[in-house]
Amino acid sequence: MGYTMATIKSLLEQGAEVHVVYWDKMRWTPYQIPDLKGIKKYPKSKHPLELLKILAMSVDPDLTVVSGWMDNDYLSVVSLLRKNGKSVVVGFDGQWYGGLKQYLAAFLGTIGYFSRYFSHAWVAGPYQYEYARRLGFKKNNIIFDLLSSDIQLFQDAFNSCYELKKNKYPHRFLFVGRFEEIKGLNTLLDAWENMLHERSDWQLYFIGNGSYKRKLLATSGVVVKDFMQPDELVEEVTEAGCFVLPSLVEPWGVVVHEFAAAGLPLILSDKVGAATTFLIPGTNGYSFNANDAASLAKSMLRIIKSDDDELLQMSRASNYLSNRITSYTSACNLLSLVK
Repeated sequence: MGYTMATIKSLLEQGAEVHVVYWDKMRWTPYQIPDLKGIKKYPKSKHPLELLKILAMSVDPDLTVVSGWMDNDYLSVVSLLRKNGKSVVVGFDGQWYGGLKQYLAAFLGTIGYFSRYFSHAWVAGPYQYEYARRLGFKKNNIIFDLLSSDIQLFQDAFNSCYELKKNKYPHRFLFVGRFEEIKGLNTLLDAWENMLHERSDWQLYFIGNGSYKRKLLATSGVVVKDFMQPDELVEEVTEAGCFVLPSLVEPWGVVVHEFAAAGLPLILSDKVGAATTFLIPGTNGYSFNANDAASLAKSMLRIIKSDDDELLQMSRASNYLSNRITSYTSACNLLSLVK
């Protein structure tokens, strides 16, 4: 994804050589990894386990990062690296919810299961830190800022349209993400319907793809656009006035960072992990109870009833808060393990 590439670009700028093994099948979005000097790419479908082991031994990495622990092939490879004294970092954005599987994972952590594969945990934020501690990682073996947007791209978009928004602030709510039930789309549609006579001149736009696309297209009073690459997505910033993410489950949500950097006020459900870093309710947006259309409608109406000067102030606050994490801090956290 684009946000991973933002951190990789920063690693390259600091002199790192980067090798990326990536899933080229069963992906949620059609994002294409760009060709960059200093990065070597290996599609997973063309690298079975034995070939991955040979690759790992030939590269002899100073540091290996694994996204989660669901891929058994990856676990086999990093287990081999750990036996050879190499540092291996597991990156994850999951929150602790206290389900049966998580309690099982926590038990496995107490008996050293994860230390077989990983020396460190790289987490997105405070909720993920809590989870890592429960999995048995020591405080000094946990680093932060796993996920960063391509902040410069979105901040440039903010700066380029700021004067236009000063003259006339756009009255458009924007959702960007997968068109799936877990993203809270039913909640958003219900809230929008309940606000039929209170919307004023505000609009509601959806950008993405997924199984709910047909339902969205059949809904009157909304506009639906296809998934966009980051360079295309920033073009939508000029006409957008507020970003809405009504997710029922959202461990982190890099898209929140993107549109905070773009200077959009935020309306986020209380399940969105990135809200801990990029949202201060009442300053640059509002939080609402997930799966509660009335709660969401109340937050959206607070935006609608704000005058343009208030919205512009919230816009500046979002842009300012986006600097709490950057691709530079993300890369530096990782490189701290080899310096």
